[in-house]
Amino acid sequence: MSDDWNEAAEELNAIVASFDQGEVSVDDLFVKLERATQIIESLEERLVATKAKVEELAPRISRVATGE
Repeated sequence: MSDDWNEAAEELNAIVASFDQGEVSVDDLFVKLERATQIIESLEERLVATKAKVEELAPRISRVATGE
């Protein structure tokens, strides 16, 4: 998962850098904005899922840590 996360983050950073450097043609603008939106939504979904898993595991970890 971390490789996929890193790849998505790198792709998003490259898109943002192309905007910052003014390298985006009008023709590519919509395509890059759409792809950036897809990446952001995907990463957000993964964060929400990870948070839910952590919240599920936290009580179990706490029980183990306290010896219950």
